[in-house]
Amino acid sequence: MPAPPLTEMTDRARAIFQIVVEGYLASGTPVGSKTIASSDAIDLSPASIRSVLSELEQLGLLAAPHTSAGRMPTDTGLRLFVDGMMQVAEPTAQERDAILQRLGDPGPVEQALEQASSVLSDLSAAAGVVMVPRREPNVTQMNLVPLDARRALAVLVGDDGQVENRLLDLPDGLSPSALQEATNYITARLAGRSLAEASAAIGQEIASGRSELDTASRDLVSRGLAVWSEDGAARPVLIVRGASNLLDEAAMGDIERVRSLLDDLESKQSVAELLDSAREAEATRIFIGSENRLFALSGSSVIASPYRDREGRVVGVLGVIGPTRLNYARVVPMVDFTARSLGKLIG
Repeated sequence: MPAPPLTEMTDRARAIFQIVVEGYLASGTPVGSKTIASSDAIDLSPASIRSVLSELEQLGLLAAPHTSAGRMPTDTGLRLFVDGMMQVAEPTAQERDAILQRLGDPGPVEQALEQASSVLSDLSAAAGVVMVPRREPNVTQMNLVPLDARRALAVLVGDDGQVENRLLDLPDGLSPSALQEATNYITARLAGRSLAEASAAIGQEIASGRSELDTASRDLVSRGLAVWSEDGAARPVLIVRGASNLLDEAAMGDIERVRSLLDDLESKQSVAELLDSAREAEATRIFIGSENRLFALSGSSVIASPYRDREGRVVGVLGVIGPTRLNYARVVPMVDFTARSLGKLIG
């Protein structure tokens, strides 16, 4: 059910609701009426407190677990708190220093992505996730190097100097001249194009019969391009660090929820699709529990922010995955700062 507007709640209902949510996020356990009564912000009798708690429960903002007389926020309640009551501050100097130091280590961009995921995990005590940028360099050359009668090495050279190899199975009876012909044909059509663009153009040329390749060379070209396309589609596009942080003492009390969460994290493609929905967000997005289908069973939250290159283009998404009791006020600015810092390293 949708949350009622804050303006429709009484001052005392808002105060009690805030105490319950903040207490739950701090401890991970339901908050009882005695804790509420001890707050300096509340001057109500125990009976009045219980009456307000009951009202908040009827509104769908709080729930009372059967194992406790205390209350805890529902996903709807957390959404109301996050959107209308949470006070977000900048990361502390120590947190900023830790993020900048880890991202500033010399090395390739891939290392910075892994460090971003790791530092988010360390600072949030949850799982850090980073989507790899959707960038495909233009290709300058592909060589097909024979290893033996049945195998060759497909060597791809990008315009950024990166070299990658893939193993390619050869058809029986293939002549060395066919291998060289296929190499020359592919390289001539790769120059200045991404692999996807070159593959599409070559595929159309072969299909239309406009290529001058013989049957063996055409087959080899198709095999060479296919091994790269299949490999690229199968590569994980998500870096996950710190999944073990989710196995804390509180979580082990609900082992089925934890098992469901870990299963979700193993499905990297599904997680990547969820994070991808945050690519066009102007600010950090928060997905709470049952609001997203992927983590509905595990009762988990996702805090995600896009990161941009120096030209302002969105190239990926990073964030934190953890239980719904995440310290949103602390983690949201931390994720945002990491995204902005990482973006400065992306060319």
